[in-house]
Amino acid sequence: MKMARELRPGTRERHPGTRPRLVVGNGQGDVFEVPELEMLGLSLRRTRRPRSTELIPLPYGSGLFELPDRMALAWDPVRKATVRLDRYRGRAVRPVAAFLAPAYTQIYRAAWARRADAAQLPLYAYTAVGWEDGDFWAAAVRVDADIRQDPAQFDFTAVEAGAAKMASEHPDNRLVAHLMGNCVRKYRCPAACNLAMGRWECPVPTSPTCNAACIGCLSAQPRHSVPPAQPRIDFVPTIEEIVAFTVPHLEQAADAIISFGQGCEGEPLQQAPLLEAAIREIRSHTRRGTINLNSNASDPDAVEKLFRAGLDSIRVSLNSAQTGLYNGFFAPRGYSFEQVRESMFRARAMGGWVSLNYFIFPGLSDHPVEMEALRALLQKTQPHYIQMRNLNLDPDRVIDELELEKLPGKPLGLRSWMRKVREWAPWIGFGYYNPPKERWEALCPDWSK
Repeated sequence: MKMARELRPGTRERHPGTRPRLVVGNGQGDVFEVPELEMLGLSLRRTRRPRSTELIPLPYGSGLFELPDRMALAWDPVRKATVRLDRYRGRAVRPVAAFLAPAYTQIYRAAWARRADAAQLPLYAYTAVGWEDGDFWAAAVRVDADIRQDPAQFDFTAVEAGAAKMASEHPDNRLVAHLMGNCVRKYRCPAACNLAMGRWECPVPTSPTCNAACIGCLSAQPRHSVPPAQPRIDFVPTIEEIVAFTVPHLEQAADAIISFGQGCEGEPLQQAPLLEAAIREIRSHTRRGTINLNSNASDPDAVEKLFRAGLDSIRVSLNSAQTGLYNGFFAPRGYSFEQVRESMFRARAMGGWVSLNYFIFPGLSDHPVEMEALRALLQKTQPHYIQMRNLNLDPDRVIDELELEKLPGKPLGLRSWMRKVREWAPWIGFGYYNPPKERWEALCPDWSK
């Protein structure tokens, strides 16, 4: 798979009567339009012609991927039909997808037909993209106005200097070494880069183990599968290692958050006693800032203990509100989806802020069966916020392994999905990031009720 350079597109409005053209690649990192054909998107495996309201200029910091072993799908306006394209003007071409910058959620995924021997795609989200009058256009929506991970916010010379300073201040701290060495310098993790800059949300990975085997796990994949996006932490930090940099961050950073549960670890509740002790120690030094847990919420008793210790918020990861689809994706070991719901209920009852880390997958998230299951979950657990994160996984793998094409009926579209959620749960806010507690009331006026 080839990736083109990051692009800074225009920001103009589209004319509602025009449609972007198909974009393809030549297999060498070069992409170009096909003027005779229009772009399409996919909802599951159903083709869609994106409406003007479903398209935005490709956000700055997004990337373009060429996809091997696949044929582009496009709309032929002359034949008024969907066509497959693997050659154009005598040369082989590949479909192209966008990988969106943070804070944006895809509405449709890129349209392609997979060949029988196609290799599995890496752990990214593949968004439909087209070209019109000098701009790339993506089938997407910005769901969070927060700029904390906008690519324009990072001057990597300053980030490197901040990372070096922090490492020198904590020379024997293994967790700081991991965050500054791996996460900042090797992977350019936005959260770790913000920590190096002394601002916003600070990552705190703690757990090398997990009690789930998610097919989309970013830090562990089976042998002979796609490589993980980043290596998993291989040690358990001490309370002292955690407190040494989290307390200064909470005391000094604007909109300060510290978050247990990161892409470079397993499930933080596997280290629940450590987290409980660390939270108590942190809160003995400062009451400032927000302490958050990103989790699969598999242990209600542990979640309750963490809130009693001083945890402020929890973000619960879900691919689906349906038990069968949840189990098919997460492959839980020793816990049930009912325990996940119970954790959410208890966190809400104890006055904590509850977010869903709801992996958006066009065609599933907005499917009537899934929407009814989500409605029931929202009514029972009353979360405050839905973080609309793109599902980073080969879409064909998701569809095949979860047998999503067996779902009866047709998806409504993600914009319709958002409207329906607001009808069912008018208190719910939509976003992308963990909000600091100073913003909770603005995002959800009745959050404490």
